[in-house]
Amino acid sequence: MLSRIAESLYWMTRHLERADNTARVLDINVVHMLESDEGVTEEAQWRPLLTIVGADEGFEDIYPDGRVTVQRVIHLLTQDPNNPGCIHTSLRLARENARAARDRISNAMWETLNEFWLAADRSLRVKLPPWQAAELYAFVHREVATFQGLTQSTMMRGQEHGFAVLGSLHERADMTARILDVRYHLLLPDLSLVGSPLDYYQWGALLKSLSGFDAYRRRYQNGIRPIDVVEFVMLNPDFPRSLIYCVNGLERALARIGYRPNGETEGAMQALREQLRDIQAGEIIERGLHEYLDDLLERLADFGAALQTDYFDAYLGDAS
Repeated sequence: MLSRIAESLYWMTRHLERADNTARVLDINVVHMLESDEGVTEEAQWRPLLTIVGADEGFEDIYPDGRVTVQRVIHLLTQDPNNPGCIHTSLRLARENARAARDRISNAMWETLNEFWLAADRSLRVKLPPWQAAELYAFVHREVATFQGLTQSTMMRGQEHGFAVLGSLHERADMTARILDVRYHLLLPDLSLVGSPLDYYQWGALLKSLSGFDAYRRRYQNGIRPIDVVEFVMLNPDFPRSLIYCVNGLERALARIGYRPNGETEGAMQALREQLRDIQAGEIIERGLHEYLDDLLERLADFGAALQTDYFDAYLGDAS
């Protein structure tokens, strides 16, 4: 397989996962805006989303006054062409990468993604008002889930499928770590709210941002506790968005692809494994969750750089 095809498959699924994750956190925040305490300011509600997706600097460049509003954040993260990570751009890039790897994916995958992009592009040619945002985000969730299902049910297992899985799980792990880091930092310091209805709602919103609220409640019967949230989101191997689940999936995908001799990816994978091996949620919190997640995000970035060096900047065997 050519390296450019491998890279296209990886970025096809990574951009789709990014669009879905961004839509999810925006969707939950819109609901939170309607139901949260009236004393919470608009900036306090919406600035964390900029931090989660790494758009703080870009926001300041576009809006020099620095004023954070729901309309500005929704526009920036959903359709602003100045933001390379917005939903609209992510979907366009996913479709472009799918077209580049057209002969390596199933017809059903291509047709679904192409129709998805065309519909989203039509919807986002005009500025999206906040009261219509929830409908768009629900559409994004459904279409990404459809594409992921088709990938699992129609794509041949081999190197192609391995690179598609790498892109999706790499982006998912990165977003899970960022959501937990930002939300945990905002919620934990306010000890006066511990055990209150608002505290329960805010921790619930964190879990909903990861599509894990219902699964968490089935797993833990004693309400929502910060230490249990950390354990569930980071260390539960059965939760599809947990960090350990993503790392295990990345390792399986690489086993299917095959490590490059004398490459950097195997060492980067080993570093990710070691980060999550034989550790408990209490130990992570005691060491400092923010510092731990910062280190994990750095290792994920190193893993991405290693993939680029070993697979995408190199020629992979015979062309086919």
